[in-house]
Amino acid sequence: MKAKLAFIAIGGNSLVKSKEQQTVEDQHQAIRETVQHVIDLISQGYQVLISHGNGPQVGFIMRRSEVARQATGLHLVPLVNVVADTQGSIGYQIQQAVNNELAVQDIAGQCVTIVTQVVVDREDPAFESPAKPVGEFFQEDQLEDIQRDYPDWALVEDAGRGYRRVVPSPAPCEIVERPVIESLLEAGYHVIAAGGGGIPVVRNGKDLEGVDAVIDKDLASSLLAGQLNADLLIISTAVKQVALNFGKPDEQLIATMTVSEAETYIEQNHFAPGSMLPKMQAALKFLKAGGKEVIITSPEFIKEAVLHGAGTHIIP
Repeated sequence: MKAKLAFIAIGGNSLVKSKEQQTVEDQHQAIRETVQHVIDLISQGYQVLISHGNGPQVGFIMRRSEVARQATGLHLVPLVNVVADTQGSIGYQIQQAVNNELAVQDIAGQCVTIVTQVVVDREDPAFESPAKPVGEFFQEDQLEDIQRDYPDWALVEDAGRGYRRVVPSPAPCEIVERPVIESLLEAGYHVIAAGGGGIPVVRNGKDLEGVDAVIDKDLASSLLAGQLNADLLIISTAVKQVALNFGKPDEQLIATMTVSEAETYIEQNHFAPGSMLPKMQAALKFLKAGGKEVIITSPEFIKEAVLHGAGTHIIP
């Protein structure tokens, strides 16, 4: 019997636990811990396809690049290349952690990473209105220095957590490496793909050309999960459940909601842009494309969510 396919979208911020735990090794340890919950699903008979965020990691690389330019005159790393860099480095860490744990638990299977390009529309209005948060959080007392050192940056307040840089975030239109991903899944591999939402590219005749932008990871995951007919889309985030009136005295946790209810909550502005809103939008796109179920929860509750109903479940 063919294994059920669970698409797990891991948030980039969940790979950085705190301001005191931001080194590459800290991230690797966080990935090892998250992978334990992925292995729980594999042990239950699921095949997994994993995507991951990269917001903080993109910010770290871009900051290093700018510091190197100021100190030595070294060229800057284009944003599109930074996205590719994070796909390789984070994918390597997840791949290694999954394969190590499969070996330790004597579970058959192997995990591989695909560096993934995603086609966007050159005319997407997002290029005129940057809105995707990337990189570190900055506090108000840091703004003057940031704006002096990086005058071209657009900064916005992000859900009460501080200020972040925003860049263009065009909609994903096509997963270039989809046939390769399908072949690997058919061969029984667990796959890591579309990391950071994919490397944004546009079509120039028959050629592909990279562009400086960041595609929302959850929207790209939703597109790919739908095209692959995944049985389940799991969007991993920092909270156990989706909440209405998040952070307010009348906060209400939601265990289950329908597509119709989710659309109503979105219209009522319950979900913050750049935070929970794109996750909800990604969930709806997957379900409207024929998906059966979306779960939104934190990594440590993935097994409990799949087996016992924890987290927030969104259904047609």
